[in-house]
Amino acid sequence: MSLYDAVPDGGDRPVAWTRSQAGALTRSDDAVAPIVYPPESDPLSDDVHVWDTWILRDRDGSIATVDGYRVILSLTAPAHVLPGKRHDVAAIRCFYSRDGREWHDGGPVFDRDDALGARQWAGSALLDDDGSVYVYYTAAGRADADELTYEQRIAMAAGGRVKTAGDGLRIEGDWDHEVILEPDGDYYEREDQSRGMIYTFRDPWFFEDPATGRAYLLFEGNTPVPEGSDACDGDHELQEFNGSIGVTESPTGDPTDWELRPPLLDAVCVNQELERPHVVVRDGRYYLFFSSHDHTFAPGVDGFDGLYGFVADSLRGDYRPLNGSGLVLTNPANAAFQTYSWMAFAHRDEVLVQSFFNYYDLGDLTLDDVGRLPDEKQLGKFGGTLAPTVRLDVDGDRTRIRGTLAHCRVPTENEDLPPLRRVADRESTGGYGRRGPSGR
Repeated sequence: MSLYDAVPDGGDRPVAWTRSQAGALTRSDDAVAPIVYPPESDPLSDDVHVWDTWILRDRDGSIATVDGYRVILSLTAPAHVLPGKRHDVAAIRCFYSRDGREWHDGGPVFDRDDALGARQWAGSALLDDDGSVYVYYTAAGRADADELTYEQRIAMAAGGRVKTAGDGLRIEGDWDHEVILEPDGDYYEREDQSRGMIYTFRDPWFFEDPATGRAYLLFEGNTPVPEGSDACDGDHELQEFNGSIGVTESPTGDPTDWELRPPLLDAVCVNQELERPHVVVRDGRYYLFFSSHDHTFAPGVDGFDGLYGFVADSLRGDYRPLNGSGLVLTNPANAAFQTYSWMAFAHRDEVLVQSFFNYYDLGDLTLDDVGRLPDEKQLGKFGGTLAPTVRLDVDGDRTRIRGTLAHCRVPTENEDLPPLRRVADRESTGGYGRRGPSGR
């Protein structure tokens, strides 16, 4: 059984991102971010590469503050590891800041030997009302396997606390790691069912619905589309593109207790990979965001590396694509891979968007070409830190880029941001760096 077998009229299916909607994708002025250049000095760490990042949040979704510090958690790898190999050795570290500008390395969140999987991929982190920290993450592969595998399970580490002393901060504790979710084969495809280019069951993100008080984890998955299904008008090639945004609910509110629910949205026939899904609630509307790549769109759909979004009047509402197509933010055509892994969060009357500084100064090189360069040149074209924070104006089902802040900026709760005169405005030259397009 699958969602596509459930009932003849498809009544159990989630809201769909349709080929017609995705066919309207275009790089509009409102959605294209400015060119990014390296900062003069890395605001996070010279010792590690940093990519997928999330903010430590309170249960209600607000940014947590502990003794005046804000905390981010990031996937990291030693700075000497080639960019294309970083996912194979990924580990979670934390960084902390009082002003959201200057960051300090708080070290690994937990011992990799104790964590589940051969390496840990992206997730989220909850600072609960009693001070307990829960880290939700993707357990990728198995530590006892003879070779690198790509099995994905959703795991949780419970038992941590944020500890501060002097001028330092750590997240530590007697961590208890457990797998909390695995694909069921009905709502969410198992790896042995996959026919697509990429298999996904990852990126857990904690969300407490302000309308109901119920707790959820959103995640990235794939909708099972059996052989012989009429999905995509029976086109077997298009059926391989079956990305979905999954959800699991805590029936008790306990952040360790979860039950699978049907997906919120799927992209069958459109896209294989809806990464790092998350929700921002504004004016009673639920804005569902996710990241995706140009190469994971199905044949006949021309998409981009970008942040995509939908809006509904409730978490399980009738989601409509933002800006008609779903595209919220993308890179310029001449720097198509400069940033990735966007994460939106509310700040006063704006929505701000984090991402990481990916590949830059590529010229005519493809990403495959980069992988064939000498090691030093590969490392020289990878940003490996957080990008400038993007400022978004969100109004109903429309969005537009308002400008940017500096690299790694997470404003404090009541902080006034600089006024904007035009879309290309930035907080300071530090937001783009002063080295010019070559990074020198």
